[in-house]
Order: sequence, then structure tokens, then C-alpha cells
Amino acid sequence: MTQPGDVMLSEIHETPKVLSRILSEFGANEAVQKLLDNQSFHSVIILARGTSDNAAHFLKYLIEIKLGLPVGLASPSAATMYSTNLNYANTLVVALSQSGQSSDLLAFAKAAKAGKGYLLSITNDANSTLALLSDLHIPINAGPEIAVPATKSYIGQLFISYLVVMSWAKSSIKTERLMKSVEKWCSSSDAVNGFAQELDISKSIYILGRGFSYPNAKEFALKLQETSLIPVQGMSSSDFLHGPIASLHQDSQVVFVAPQGTPKESFGEAPSRVRAITGKAFWIGSTAESKAGDVVLQGESAESEIESAIADAVAFQLVTHKIAVLNNLNPDSPRGLSKVTITR
Repeated sequence: MTQPGDVMLSEIHETPKVLSRILSEFGANEAVQKLLDNQSFHSVIILARGTSDNAAHFLKYLIEIKLGLPVGLASPSAATMYSTNLNYANTLVVALSQSGQSSDLLAFAKAAKAGKGYLLSITNDANSTLALLSDLHIPINAGPEIAVPATKSYIGQLFISYLVVMSWAKSSIKTERLMKSVEKWCSSSDAVNGFAQELDISKSIYILGRGFSYPNAKEFALKLQETSLIPVQGMSSSDFLHGPIASLHQDSQVVFVAPQGTPKESFGEAPSRVRAITGKAFWIGSTAESKAGDVVLQGESAESEIESAIADAVAFQLVTHKIAVLNNLNPDSPRGLSKVTITR
């Protein structure tokens, strides 16, 4: 008999197969390599909403750091509310969407193409309206995603972003340890369950990241909002110190997302200031900045911070699932949400 959360958990466990399929098909995708070799883009605009918007931040970091190109995040309302004429000559527009059906993304994509932008889409439906509208489409090929919270498709977006940018930058693509790390997370139930039991959804939760972990911090917070039906803040640790830290109190819980390979002392004074108020910090990933008394879910070590961040996305998805189930909630179908959200 199916139990609440079984669908979400099953889809998370499909991630290793999804990544293997993406890697195999990407290597045979001559159209993508031809685009990266022959086009000269001056800038990049990334178009996304929700979970895909968090993946967009990961792609933004990758392009800026590996290629040095200016990257912006699109404002869909520029097309839907204000009917703006876009001037996107020599601009690569990357549209990220699980469904490829959101009306505001489609409106912006059409406006970008009309403004002479080159539209590359990454969706989980090769026959979606967005995919068919694009100059080039890369399928996530995650298979049907039935649970409302996006899991395997999000990690697929991170992985495709990694493959595209590393290919574009002519950098070596190292995936062996990444793949093994993802597989290990899918069998790490005891460690995940122990960490999940330490988080109390009746008390305030903050998720902090920095650099390549920032997108995962935002996505972890979103997943907790969706599945445990609570307000959670996900942000950069630097932004946290610029104001939100004032809202901390003794019972607050602060989770630092710090994949293996994160540059030393990336979080600055944030951990010590958190401990001074709450008595402890929570960590997913590296133990380099953890102290006695902290709660740690140690991450797997992939080739670098970038690959470790992709692998650790599986960890916080599993934690999210377990927290919901422990609190008698159904993460497969949270109230008030549907798989495809139509916004203007």
C-alpha cells in the first residue's frame, strides 16, 4: 500500500539513472556543441520560475565564473505586464522549466526571440510549447515527475547546466565521483533520518548558502515551504548578516549548506554569530567550519565544490521528505499546489 511521501522518495531515488541518461545523451548531442563552438554571445539571460529559478542561479554562477560573461535573470513581467520590446541581439536566452508550459515564460521567450535573442530551452518535455518554440532544446529526460515538489528534474537542470558550461569553457568534465556521491546519498537513510529528526518545524528555520551552495539553500527552503507548509527563509549568508540575523532568537535553527570544496571561511562570521544566539548551527556538506555541538549531515566529496553541490542537492531533498513524513504530512501532494503553475 502506498504511503504519503512514497512517490517523492521514489522520484529522488531515480536521480542516478536520470544523470546517467543525461550524460550519455549530452555526449551525443552535436547540436549543442556546434552552438557553443560557433556562436559568439555577448551576454546571457536566464528565464525561469520557482524551482527552475533556483537552478538558474546555479547556471548564472557557472557562466560568470567559468566564462566571465555578464549574466542576468529575466523578469517575465516585462513581457506579460508591460509588453516590452526587447533588444537581445548577440544574447543567449536560456529558459529553464520542468513543464515548458508556464504562460509567463512563454510570453518572455517569444519577446526575446522577436528581439533577436537565441533561445535555448532545458525542459522535461521535448514536446512542450517552450521546447518547440526554442532554437535549440536540451531535454532533461527525467521521466514523469508525479510528486508536486520537483526533485530529479531540479538535479537534472543543475547537471545539464554543468555539462553545458564546462563544454562551453573547454574545461574537463569530471563526473565519476559525482555519480558515486549521488548513489551514496540515495542509500544514506540513517544519516538523513537522524539529521531530519533534529529539525523542529514548529520553530523558525533559516537556510544559508554561499557561492555554488546559494541556489541549493534557496531550493532547500522552497522545498520545506512546499512540503512542511511552513515559512522558511533561504538566502546568502552575506545577505543574512545585512539584516535578517536580527530576527534570530534562542530557538531559531540555521542550516548552512556547504558542499565539500567550499572555499575556506566562505561564511565569514555568520556561523559564530549564529551560535552566539542559538547555541548551535546545522550543516549539510563539509565539516570544515562545524564545531562541537553543531548538527552535521556530512556530504560526499566529488571532484570539486561544483560537483559536490549537485550531489548534495539529493541530501536536502531526502531531508525535506523525511521531515514532512515525520510530521504526518504528505510531501507528494501539498495543499494548494499543482505540478504546473500558471502565472502572468
